Amino acid sequence: MAINAEAVYENGVLKLDHPLPLGEHQRVRVTVHAEQTLAEQTAGLMGWRGSADDAEYFASSPDLDFPSPAEEP
Repeated sequence: MAINAEAVYENGVLKLDHPLPLGEHQRVRVTVHAEQTLAEQTAGLMGWRGSADDAEYFASSPDLDFPSPAEEP
């Protein structure tokens, strides 16, 4: 049986968002896939040659929203 679950890593422990349908002391095999940022997910699509930090800023900064918050009525 395969179960996909989301969790947060805090202080060396994975904390699941929801309980799993498993029996107490049941052994499982875990594979962890870290979530990627928007910049990481779209890397290479535009031929970007800048840094990952700059790409993340351009992709997700509210300062670059259009129209800018200062221009909204």
